[in-house]
Amino acid sequence: MTPTVGDLLSTMVRRCPVTFKPFRIFVVGVGFFSLCFLMTYIGGRFSAKRPGDSPFTVRAEVLGGQESRGVLRKISDTLEVIMKRMDALSKLGNATDNHRLEELSSALDRIQPVGLVERIQAIAQNMSDMAVRVEQILQRSIATNRAKDGAFGQCEIPKDPRYPDCTSKMDWMRARWTSDPCYAFYGVDGSDCSFLIYLSEVEWFCPPLVWRNQTTTPTLKPLARKQAVFQSDIGALLEQVGTGKESLSFMKRRIRRLAAQWASAARRLDEKLRNRWRDKKKILVHIGFLTEESGDVFSPKVLKGGPLGEMVQWADIVTALHVLGHNVKISVSLKELHGFLGVPPGRGSCPLTGALPFDLIYTDYHGLQQMKQHMGLSLRKHKCHIRVIDTFGTEPAYNHEEYATLHGYRTNWGYWNLHGQQYMTMFPHTPDNSFMGFVAEELNETERLYIQRNKVNNMAVVYGKDASMWKVSKDKEKFLAVLNHYMEIHGTVYYETQRPPEVPAFVKNHGLLPQQELQQLLRKAKVFIGFGFPYEGPAPLEAIANGCIFLQPKFNPARSSLNNEFFRGKPTSRKVSSQHPYAEQYIGKPHVITIDFNNSAEFDAAIHDIMKINVEPFLPYEYTCEGMLERVHAYIQNQDFCSPEVPFPPVNSSEALLERFFIREPNSRILSWASSIISFPSWPPLTALRLLTSLQGQSCVEACQSKGLTCEPAFYRFINIKEAFKALGFQCEVVESEMNHLFPAFSTEHGECSLQVDPLLFSCAGSSAKHQRLCPCRDHRDGQVALCKECL
Repeated sequence: MTPTVGDLLSTMVRRCPVTFKPFRIFVVGVGFFSLCFLMTYIGGRFSAKRPGDSPFTVRAEVLGGQESRGVLRKISDTLEVIMKRMDALSKLGNATDNHRLEELSSALDRIQPVGLVERIQAIAQNMSDMAVRVEQILQRSIATNRAKDGAFGQCEIPKDPRYPDCTSKMDWMRARWTSDPCYAFYGVDGSDCSFLIYLSEVEWFCPPLVWRNQTTTPTLKPLARKQAVFQSDIGALLEQVGTGKESLSFMKRRIRRLAAQWASAARRLDEKLRNRWRDKKKILVHIGFLTEESGDVFSPKVLKGGPLGEMVQWADIVTALHVLGHNVKISVSLKELHGFLGVPPGRGSCPLTGALPFDLIYTDYHGLQQMKQHMGLSLRKHKCHIRVIDTFGTEPAYNHEEYATLHGYRTNWGYWNLHGQQYMTMFPHTPDNSFMGFVAEELNETERLYIQRNKVNNMAVVYGKDASMWKVSKDKEKFLAVLNHYMEIHGTVYYETQRPPEVPAFVKNHGLLPQQELQQLLRKAKVFIGFGFPYEGPAPLEAIANGCIFLQPKFNPARSSLNNEFFRGKPTSRKVSSQHPYAEQYIGKPHVITIDFNNSAEFDAAIHDIMKINVEPFLPYEYTCEGMLERVHAYIQNQDFCSPEVPFPPVNSSEALLERFFIREPNSRILSWASSIISFPSWPPLTALRLLTSLQGQSCVEACQSKGLTCEPAFYRFINIKEAFKALGFQCEVVESEMNHLFPAFSTEHGECSLQVDPLLFSCAGSSAKHQRLCPCRDHRDGQVALCKECL
């Protein structure tokens, strides 16, 4: 049996002659050193196990126990050597140096405390007892660990076909677990046990471990529903928006300026809904493009003529959500995003644990990328709660990652595999997406009378705050010269000290104006003229709302991602026919005149017509505060991309029954839903469905618009059946199913009826010269194209 440290020290003291005092002092030093070393080491081992430590440190402590026994053994060996040397030195008593040693002993006797040897013996005995106790603890630790190893199966990788990636993920964790501190945050310590626990409880690549059942988190009961109540006080909202950026200051000024209009709109909508129950939602608004991490190129340009359209829309979105009575949190930094979501510390490799603390998250493409980097696998789990504010729209062919990669639709912005209607646009140009919009200020009767009395018939304001938009080309020089012949031209181009050289001398430039002064200028002007850029901004609607006629250029050929640098890389193939297609298609004459600016005769005639006509201020209902509240309310209460859809067609439905789902409208080739035969849960309700076929080379967007309808992608799953072809009169030689964003469609060349395989590819956009597409259309409310007549 190996002697303990205490045994060795006691033996050394007994062997040491009383008269040989120098070695007694030496023993004191050795004993004191050993005691300090042992206490420090044991204390360190026990203090390392704190209450907050990871549950995965058991294995490390067992290894520590082996290490501590090794250290004790080394101390024992060292003391044994010392004892042997002391036995040899004790024989020097009869040597010639004995006299010198006696003198040294006499000197040491004078400084030796009383009872020193007894104290050393007591210390040695205590150390011997402590060593025995440590040994007992270590033995128990070994036994406990062996018992657990037996229970855990030595943390072997489970063989479960339901978790095919478990083995590869274990290999990855072994090689890379130190690559992100978040793994250690969740208790990973480099052992296989910790890897398995993490992969089964934090992530979901390995099956649940039987011996971890006691740590299973209990299923949380859903929180009680709360009713949303309209609110007009914007104080809490302004605090949420924050400070420190000029972009945020701009948004707060806009919120304050429109507060009264939002409040009156809320009252009108409340009366319209007749106190209907509205669920109160917890909503996070993360404005990614304003974060420092995304570069935030917008804030520094707010007061220098930079684009404001995005900030206008975000200010209106947060106001609408707040006024509708929801619990809104606003984030404009990664730090705030981490805090709101509960992101673990690290580099974003680990998912969130627990339920998402929000019902909805509104963000943009920058914010979506940031959430991907910092939420890990949780983004896939929670992405159904996300709404992406997307100015120009994202079509399904670009959104579907696999399809976009295989068929050349992949861009820097698409491929997120979201439901198409989770993208929300500034204008209703892409029915595959949801139309979010913004608001323009409404005029009261006093302001309308002011405009009527003070319009200057020969005054034009040019759309363009940045000097680069005024760079003179030959074509631009021509139409400016014609316009100057009939009208006084005003500009609002930003400059610091000197007049921008790009602005012609005959233009009266006011510089960058505050919103109120710009409105006063527009209320006097007769025409608001666009140069062709920027595309689809809010300014033309504001000009029309203030009584201006918007004169804009027609693009021939239409501009798109295929032929225009600005649109290249955007996840849409939409063809833009003018500077502002919404104004051209949804408002039109006399408020909007779209012409070829390269045709000087046509331009000259348009100016003559403008000077002859008078127009009233006009604002589409969907761009009023009430219109936006109505639309956003309908989305929040009805759009659900998280709950599984009820399968369609119903199980065991006969072919004869399916054919009766569609009935032909009188004197028309359009089919509607036979709601008297079957009722099926859907929003929009199926009573709004109108089924028709496109022409060859025509998209469903165009086919529905040609009938005064709107394409509704939510209805695709109800018409993606072979019986729909038969109801429309097609004779299917072959019925096939395929991943193709044009399907369901009929091939006139081969008589093939093609069904869609992947619901993410249901798309109103897209056309083919070889196919007639099946198009699900719907009606819409007056002035509100986003909602069907029964959608509210």
